Amino acid sequence: MSTLLIVIGIAAAVLLAGAVAGRPYLRRQHLRRRFGPEYDRALGQFASRRDAERNLVERERRFRDLDIRPLPAEAKTKYEADWNTLMERFVEAPADAVTAADELIARVMHARGYPTGAADKPMEVLSVSHGHALDRYRQAQEIGRLSGAGKASTEDLRQALLHHRTLFLALLGRAPDAASPARETSRES
Repeated sequence: MSTLLIVIGIAAAVLLAGAVAGRPYLRRQHLRRRFGPEYDRALGQFASRRDAERNLVERERRFRDLDIRPLPAEAKTKYEADWNTLMERFVEAPADAVTAADELIARVMHARGYPTGAADKPMEVLSVSHGHALDRYRQAQEIGRLSGAGKASTEDLRQALLHHRTLFLALLGRAPDAASPARETSRES
């Protein structure tokens, strides 16, 4: 009987050790899925994986404390009309259209309840629910900075507008689709 108890004790210890050792792996997988490219970005910003993951967990906590709300259908329609107007503007003034896209995204964020002030770290909060789109938004902002310095081509600005569109549609709860530029998805973001 004592041999059986020893075997059971060893098995329990092994299971407990496996659960403890597996927890960081599961947390890492969760964070990778949740944040997408932002996970790798965080790894590059912090001295250790542990610090980066701690920061991402803190972002999730701050996000949960916010009152993020979906937009009413009328607001979505208005913002889509605003987007279409700035797209038309691109032909005559590409740099202005890219600037207008950035401003429109800020208005949509504000309407949804996302923080938009510099002290609020809006990019960090956006990374929790829109990590994949945020990567493209960062690229759009970089092109916008190049444009401000007179170093962006029309093609660069076109790409910036497409990058902005990715986050814009995500904030509206829509996703780009080959058949329709703004088809409703089943998941509200």
